[in-house]
Parts: sequence; structure tokens; C-alpha cells
Amino acid sequence: MTERTHPTVASYASSVAPYAPSRHPDSDGALVVSVLPESPADDIGIVPGMRVTHVNGKPLTDMIVWLWEMDGESAELTVYDPRDGVTETAAIERFAGEDWGVDFDGAVFDGMRTCVNACLFCFMNMLPKESRSSLSIRDDDYRLSFLQGNFVTLTNMSDREVSDVIEKMLSPMNVSLHAVSPEVRRRLIGRNAARGMEVLERLLEAGIEVHAQIVLCPGLNDGDELRATLDYVEAHPGITSLAIVPLGFTKHQSRFTSSYSDDVEASRAVVDLIAPYQERARRTRGHTVFQLGDEFYVDADMEVPPAETYDGFPQFYDGIGMLRSFIDDVERLRTECADDLEEVHAALLDDRTDALLVCGRAARGAFQTFCEALGGDVVSPSPIDNRYFGGNVNVTGLTCACDLFAQLSPDLSAKLVVLPDVMFNYDGVTLDGVHRDEIVRELESRGGSVAISTPDPRQLLDALRRALR
Repeated sequence: MTERTHPTVASYASSVAPYAPSRHPDSDGALVVSVLPESPADDIGIVPGMRVTHVNGKPLTDMIVWLWEMDGESAELTVYDPRDGVTETAAIERFAGEDWGVDFDGAVFDGMRTCVNACLFCFMNMLPKESRSSLSIRDDDYRLSFLQGNFVTLTNMSDREVSDVIEKMLSPMNVSLHAVSPEVRRRLIGRNAARGMEVLERLLEAGIEVHAQIVLCPGLNDGDELRATLDYVEAHPGITSLAIVPLGFTKHQSRFTSSYSDDVEASRAVVDLIAPYQERARRTRGHTVFQLGDEFYVDADMEVPPAETYDGFPQFYDGIGMLRSFIDDVERLRTECADDLEEVHAALLDDRTDALLVCGRAARGAFQTFCEALGGDVVSPSPIDNRYFGGNVNVTGLTCACDLFAQLSPDLSAKLVVLPDVMFNYDGVTLDGVHRDEIVRELESRGGSVAISTPDPRQLLDALRRALR
């Protein structure tokens, strides 16, 4: 096995920063974590713990290489077996449409590409000092943009990688745009900002579809600069959606003290500014394109737009249309699942239990619609103010255990507390480092019962039904 070396960015930024992997792999290739019985992988003897190092002679650095090279019905794999330290090459074959039957640990195997920027609004730089180190990893990996929908700035891509994206047509890509004027971009992003625009232009010219994003910062990239960015998107049909989300900040920094959450009129002004762009896009492109984050409508005290204006929700997980989707799902429950709603309502009454739906302050109104669908007398939203992060952080997914413990009643007798699963990571840990099981034990010690659910109306209803059984 040869010693790993990591590529550096092209000459445009080689003096600024090399690629800095967020983790250093123990060895080459992709770690096998599971193998489907009687699959092609199983047939050639691959087992969990092995590493696939090469595919058709090419180093297996990420899932893009795997998907590209394994598109046919046969391939050649180089596999390292740690049990005896032997590396062997084997032919693998499958029937048309058959799954290869192997899963790997993650999507990139040679170290995540990290950020070379100095964005003024970077949330990673606003975390509490005691936060675990994994929360401060500033990924900016174009491969994860394609594979997982992460937003990237494109500022750390080499010419070779740009060509690879174009050759493989890795589309769509999710790009953090923020602004288009060079001086504003440099102030917002740092000295590598120009590279991002250069790469974006190349991708668009090659036909790569782009979903773009703006983090809107009052006094920085709003007003005339926002108009310039909207004009740029309007002139580039390859950008098929643009998410505009408001600046989020915590109390653990001194750069920002306010955002749109503090100014109803400023939020309404942003809504009004993009309205003509939306109207023109619907008329000329057939879809809305320009999408505001849900927070803008909450901050402006306005109703969120109807579902048809969200173009199929291409940026749902960027907070674009989540509230509309939730509200519409509640209405579907009312019409399609009236008997289920009545059943759960009756069960709560019979059990003499009140349900508390934990959520972030921003989602309180949407959760209230669900509670009203259930009758409103036995279930209510329980919005938790985020004092751990402070600032204007108010979303459900950033709810922390310390705030939950401090703000829920010390007496939870006859209470069913429904926790949102989005407040936990894959290991069941909150952002302030408390495991799910510890939270359940604490709330149960206060006399309550606990359920955990995805914050979705249908899932919430099912979670209540299971808990009451």
C-alpha cells in the first residue's frame, strides 16, 4: 500500500491554502460496512471490514468514482483484506439492473475537502467554545454537493476537478452564491471569492444545472446588491432555483447583533423586492425560481405562499417551503384521516394525558395548525427558546438539551412530551452533547412519558398513537 498524498488546489490559490481533509483515512479506499447476502459482492467473497481500493484500476476516492465505474454489468475490483494484509484483484459481474450489494462508510473516502474561505456569516465561527470539534468542520466539498446536496462555494476547486464535473455531468450542483459584485463577494467570502464565480460560469456554460443560495445579510448583500444578484440569476437559466435565506447568528460572536427576525418591515421589503422576479420567472420559465426562506414570511408576519409556487420544493432542506408543506399536510390529514385524528384525540382524553410537541420558536405557528386539527384541547406546541446559541437561532433542528431541561416544567405528570428527531445526530446526541436516552430518563423522572418523531404531521399522529397504546 502506498502512502496517501492529498492533491492541492490549482495555482490560483496554492499560496492560500492546500486542501485540508477534515479527517485522515487510516488507509486507501472505501471501507465496506455491509454486504447483501447472495449479491455479486457476496459472490466474490467481499465481507464487512475489507476495503475496496480501486475500481477498474482507478483509485476509489469517493462514491462518484464508484457510480461512474460500476455503471455496467461487470468490473474489476482491487480489495484489501485486513485479516491477512493481502490485496487482491477480482472480477465482479451482475445481471442487468441488479444491485452490487455492498455499502461503504460514507460518500468520500480520501478526506473531505474543507473550506478555504473567511465568510463573515459562517455559522461554524459562531459556535460556543465548548462545542465538540466535529461541529466546527467547515466542509466545502463539491462531491458532497452532487452526492448529498451540500452547498459549496466552488472556491477551492482545481481546474482538473472542474473538468471532471463537466465530463461526468455531475448535475445538479448546489452553489453558495451570496453576491455577484467582486468587491461585495470579497468582503463576504474572502480573497478566494473570484474563483467561485469563475468556476460557476464554466459549469453553467457546460450545461450543469445549479441550485443557488444567498445568505442575506442586512447592509452587506441586500438592497441594490441583491437586485444585481437576482439579475444575474435571471440572465442564467442554468440556475433553476435560488434560495434566499436570512442571516442567522448566535450570541457567541460580536459581528452581528440583528437580522430580519428583528425587523418586520425589512422582511416585508425583501418579500416585495423579489416578487417581480418571481412573476417574470413564472411567465418566462414556467416556474418561480426565486424562493425565500420560510423565516422571511414568519419574520414579516405574512402567510407562506401556496405550494405551487415552490416548483416541487427543490430546496426543501434549505428551509424553503417546509412550513407550507407542513400546513398542507395538516389539511390533508383533516380530509383524509379524520377518523385517525378523532381516535388519537379520544385516546388522549381517555388517558387524561396532554401532549406537548417540542419545536423551535419559528415553527410554533405551523405546529399549532396540527394541534388544532386534533382538537387543540389535549395537544399543544411547546416552543423552546434557544438560549444555548442565542442570537436569532430559533429553528427546531438546533434545539438543545439544556434549554429543553430549563424550559419544560419540573412536573410533567400526565404529560406526553414529543421530541423532534431532528434535534439529534446519527448517534442520538444533541448539539450540546447530551444523548437521547439521557433526555428520556430526565423527562421520565419528572413524571412524563416521551415519544420521538419526525416533525411531520403524519409522523406526529403515528407517534402519538403508538405512545398511547
